[in-house]
Parts: sequence; C-alpha cells; structure tokens
Amino acid sequence: MSPSLLRMLLPLLFLVVMLPQRSKGEFEQWCIADSQATDAELQAALDYTCGEGGADCTNIQENKSCYWPNTLKDHASFAFNAYYQKFKHNGASCYFNSAAMTTEKDPSNGSCHYDYTP
Repeated sequence: MSPSLLRMLLPLLFLVVMLPQRSKGEFEQWCIADSQATDAELQAALDYTCGEGGADCTNIQENKSCYWPNTLKDHASFAFNAYYQKFKHNGASCYFNSAAMTTEKDPSNGSCHYDYTP
C-alpha cells in the first residue's frame, strides 16, 4: 500500500473505529414496575407519575390501547416508562422509590406500545 493511500485511509479507519458500534436493541432500556414492589408503593408512584410527574398516561385509561391487562402492575409499568422516556435526558431515573426497574426487553404487547427514546 502506498504511503499516500495510507494517509488518505488512516483518518477514515480512525473514524470507523471510534464511532460507537451498536446493534439493534443494544442499550435500549424501558422502565417497568418491580415485581417485588407492594401495591401501595406502585399506587403511590403511579399517582405521582401520572399527576405532578407529567407522564402521558392517556393510553392506560379505559378503552385505550394499554388499558388491558387492567392491573396495577401493568398500568404502573406503562406510566413509569412514559415518564422515564420523557425525562431521562434531563436526569430522571427509573427508581420511583424502589417501585421500578429497567429492562432491556421491550415490554410492549399486543396493541400496547411502550415508547423508547434513544
């Protein structure tokens, strides 16, 4: 390989090596209810998230796409994720006073889609 060709390719090679390599799904995280949280913890966190927390909880209302299954855990999971995805770039965490946890498995199911924001 000639030195002039090497000088031209070296910056390109450096760029390729330095760019983050990411496969589909890698590092994607959703926020869901922790299965060990009590109903009282989930309800308190859900009330905050859908109230003053500012998450869009429209889809867990009756006759909306994420109403079923109609369980506290499922509704809390949707709300926690809505909040987390909306505010994670502003420093929000997926903690909710230990009522939530992150997962790398997309919790979407059927017609209920859980948002993911890169």
